[in-house]
Amino acid sequence: MPRHLNLAELSAGLPAILASPKDDGIVRGIVVRPERKMRREVESAEISLARGVHGDHWSKGCWKSTEDGKPHPDVQICMMNARCIDLIAQERSNWAPAGDNLFIDMDLTPDNLPPGTRIAIGTAVLEITDTPHNGCALFVERYGHDACVFVNTGDGKRFRLRGIYGRVVQDGRVSVGDTVRKL
Repeated sequence: MPRHLNLAELSAGLPAILASPKDDGIVRGIVVRPERKMRREVESAEISLARGVHGDHWSKGCWKSTEDGKPHPDVQICMMNARCIDLIAQERSNWAPAGDNLFIDMDLTPDNLPPGTRIAIGTAVLEITDTPHNGCALFVERYGHDACVFVNTGDGKRFRLRGIYGRVVQDGRVSVGDTVRKL
């Protein structure tokens, strides 16, 4: 794994991240997390309201649950800006450890994708939720303290550089290379 970038190096990459397309984004990566800390990159995945990304551990339970103990749909699908993870990870082979299901080359800022916005990806439709997506101790372990500060504070927080969550509103198939459109 390459050395971790410092905050100045990461901040220098912010303009490129913010230049991501506002609409007609592209799916650049898909990751299934069969178990905690396990990652499997795939070219295509079924997603559904009942199971999230099929084969992902979300459906077995996660950090946020409904009152009846089921996995909360507001954290069903986690997405991160592909330009951001590319900067942080420095190599395409290091994207999956971030733990996001979808890496999308698209502007994920709240101005462009506020909670409640629906996006079509492949044959599926997701709705952006208002649940914050934050870097954690595992993110620090994988990408360094400065990367976590970069995504969790200041502009990183304001622009949601750590990513966003979506809930499935229409089951479907998502593939690398699919267009991501606001509805």
